[in-house]
Amino acid sequence: MHYRHLGIRYTMVLTAGQPSAFGTEGWWIHRMPAAALAYSHWRPSADVVETVGAITVTVELAGVDEEDVAVLLFEDVLVVEGRRELPRCEGDGVYHVAAIRQGPFRIEVPLPVRIDPKGVVARYERGLVSVRLRKANGGDVS
Repeated sequence: MHYRHLGIRYTMVLTAGQPSAFGTEGWWIHRMPAAALAYSHWRPSADVVETVGAITVTVELAGVDEEDVAVLLFEDVLVVEGRRELPRCEGDGVYHVAAIRQGPFRIEVPLPVRIDPKGVVARYERGLVSVRLRKANGGDVS
């Protein structure tokens, strides 16, 4: 798993219509043309938990190798992205159900508080990526 801190604001959150994990629906949605909201990737499921001192994001990535995951911390958004490749049908096999998403994935989690980039801990275990983000200065909103 790769981790990078980018000291810039993230300006392309394209998850319009998705409720915020922090109960403030719409505060982070940019107004974009409908065509710009089409994804070329899939979005994994995630849980976001906030405590007094930290935010923990857990992303479900069954079947993804750790080296195929990148964690990017912007000033205002956590991005977890990568790629899942599944084995193809062998020989003359035919899919009857193909519900498991594969190919590139990306999830963008808006951060309503400042994060200490030196206080980030990311783990990959049993198909789950867990990223603990320590709040900076007691979590004051920037």
